[in-house]
Amino acid sequence: MAPSSFRPPVFELALLALLATLWGASYTFIKIGIETIPPVTLIAARTLIAGSLLLVVLHLRGLRLPRDGATWRSFAVQACLNSVAPFTLIVWAEQSVDAGLAVILNAMTPVFTFLITWAWSRHEATTFRKFAGVMIGLLGTCAIVGTQALTHAGQALAGQLAVVLATICYAGAAIFGRNFKSLDPIMPATGSLISGAVILLPLSLVLDRPWTLAPSGASLLALIGLAVFSTACAFLIYFRLIHTLGSLGTTAQGYLRAPIGIAIGASVLGERLDSSAWFGLLCILAGILLMTLPSRGHPSAMRAT
Repeated sequence: MAPSSFRPPVFELALLALLATLWGASYTFIKIGIETIPPVTLIAARTLIAGSLLLVVLHLRGLRLPRDGATWRSFAVQACLNSVAPFTLIVWAEQSVDAGLAVILNAMTPVFTFLITWAWSRHEATTFRKFAGVMIGLLGTCAIVGTQALTHAGQALAGQLAVVLATICYAGAAIFGRNFKSLDPIMPATGSLISGAVILLPLSLVLDRPWTLAPSGASLLALIGLAVFSTACAFLIYFRLIHTLGSLGTTAQGYLRAPIGIAIGASVLGERLDSSAWFGLLCILAGILLMTLPSRGHPSAMRAT
């Protein structure tokens, strides 16, 4: 049965909220980490630690990673779409962009996933309910940005565009992740993180010479939190939800991630919350429900054939 054809149980929606929290916290972890750790090295360490942790979990469960070249090529593609490119872009962007603004821009992932699905892959029914969910969620995201953020939208333009590009990568990753539906979720999570580490470590050694760095204790703790919670644990949940909720439903966590990420940034980094965030949160929650709950009738579906 296709992910879009059944009503997700409460447990799956709870996992969606947990994933949004783990990824919402990542922007604050990144902001603290890059204070004394360069972007490429931060992301290389993030993928290496998370991949190594998942390898241990894989071994404890008595599982083995696939050994065929085709699967590992797919892992490498997934790594580029879901970790190497977006992680690096967001970390680089947060040198000039607030964590709150980064999470808001990144919340557009469901919009790009919907558009890619509708225009190209057409693997899920793009119903009017999902379309309405995208629009309502986007309205909530715009409300959270607020007039003050819009007034300063021209500042740090390169960083903002980098976050948008990372968002498009995440959308592509959610769709490409369907290729692993025959595997246990820990397999693509581990394989893609290991592939990402293999790609990023040589770049870190050449560009940053990490043995010369002197990271602060706060940055190291942020790196550990980023790797263990916002990467290893989050990837396990992510690939499970790709199977159960589908790519559109899974990326809907991007809308919930926005208010969570902003709240964490406000409490830890002192970034100010706009009063319109509460209205935005209601819109975001409504959008998530519309995108994850199935339509009762098929006549309204814009299913591509």
